[in-house]
Amino acid sequence: MNIFVAGLPYDLDDAELMEIFEKFGEVKSAKVAMDRETGKSRGFAFVDMPVKEEAMDAIENLNDISLGKKPLVVKAAEERPSGGGGANRRPSGGGGYDRGGAGGGGYDRGPRRY
Repeated sequence: MNIFVAGLPYDLDDAELMEIFEKFGEVKSAKVAMDRETGKSRGFAFVDMPVKEEAMDAIENLNDISLGKKPLVVKAAEERPSGGGGANRRPSGGGGYDRGGAGGGGYDRGPRRY
């Protein structure tokens, strides 16, 4: 079961997060989200626990406790739609008027012919 964890202290790393969740059972992975530009924690993470009962126990016991200044939010992660990408991504790319080709901005007349 995939678990979403928010409100993490910014200095908490993957190993420390895994250690916290291992008290409730087997942890397949624990990954703190990092900002690509700064390399610093974004304050949330995902933990994967293969045994649902253990995961539910962790959620129940860790939700709303404080590890720092803010209380944790611990809940079952929502499934992402398949295919990846962000919610606002357009499959054809580009902006402006788009007739199915990849475009930059402004008016896109369709596939480029060179």
